[in-house]
Amino acid sequence: MALVKIADFNHNYKEEIFAGYDIKKFSVYSDRDEKIGDVHDALLDESGHFRYLVIDTGFWIFGKNILLPVGYARVDYDQGRVYVAGMTKKQAESLPEYKSDMTIDYDYEERVRNVYRGIGTAGATATATANRTSYDRNSYNYDYDRDLYGVDESKNKVLKLYEEKLIAEKERYKTGEVAVGKRVESETANVSVPIEKERVVIERSDSSEAREVAPGSVNFQEGEVARMEVYEESADIEKKAYVREEVGVRKEVDRDTVQATEKVRREELEVDVDGEKRTIHEKKKR
Repeated sequence: MALVKIADFNHNYKEEIFAGYDIKKFSVYSDRDEKIGDVHDALLDESGHFRYLVIDTGFWIFGKNILLPVGYARVDYDQGRVYVAGMTKKQAESLPEYKSDMTIDYDYEERVRNVYRGIGTAGATATATANRTSYDRNSYNYDYDRDLYGVDESKNKVLKLYEEKLIAEKERYKTGEVAVGKRVESETANVSVPIEKERVVIERSDSSEAREVAPGSVNFQEGEVARMEVYEESADIEKKAYVREEVGVRKEVDRDTVQATEKVRREELEVDVDGEKRTIHEKKKR
């Protein structure tokens, strides 16, 4: 069964699991009140059950990180401490080192369990030894080592105080669609083009007085022709396309603030001292 870090399992673990306490900031002591190290992390199985605390042993054994099964831990929330019963420095040194980027498999956990099985009571050790003959990597269940993974609730009391909060979220949905296109309209256009046409005008005039011409100056002959070119204009009409208008399409965002008002509830810690009830609004600072 894969193990996950507490923050990966629940990023809001401080409030939702430990009632505002940060287990990663707790110190670790032996039952002889000797500091062993500090809690570096916590590991859960996929079903959400606590299996190990990751202990940074600091100067105790030169900063080695080790795993502590939760059944061997007693948590004192008021003091911000975790107590480990019966562990010696030699036993801690025999534990395999834990690294945050490693994958924990069955063989690694067995190395850890075998060390703690030697720390437990004679009865617990005998039970674990008997169980080891009846399971393997494919059949192992954490219930086989209840002394390692069972949590004594009487020694680890946490009173959780709850409060309600308004969570504002936004949903984006489609309200419509605008299609911008073109269509062709036809109409009849009129255009006037002035044109010119030439025509020949023949004017004849009769002289009331006969004018004599000089003898020999007139040569009577047939076939003499006077030529004059005549022109006219015609309308040459064609259609050409021009850009009449340019249309740009864009979107603008109108912003507004939506106000919501709801009643929220919060639990406060109430302590009865000799019949007098007192309300504590802030948890004790460590």
